[in-house]
Amino acid sequence: MTKNDFAPTMSFNADEVRRKNIRQVLQLVQESLEERGYNAINQLAGYLISNDPAYISSHKNARSIIQSVERHEIIEELVRFYLEEYSD
Repeated sequence: MTKNDFAPTMSFNADEVRRKNIRQVLQLVQESLEERGYNAINQLAGYLISNDPAYISSHKNARSIIQSVERHEIIEELVRFYLEEYSD
């Protein structure tokens, strides 16, 4: 075997993968809620405050998708994004 027979080592950042997953979940749920005519911000805020999944439509499996991520992780990501985006 020569040196070129080996594939380069791949690495990934688990935190970045988790953050990307949360963003995708929020985008999918937002699209689903808006398709059904709901205000996505109000519905997501209601869910995050109350932990009541009834705030999220089951359209396109959005309710199950949002519950696949821990609520506190979604809140942490939203706070992180806001502070990184708007801090001086």
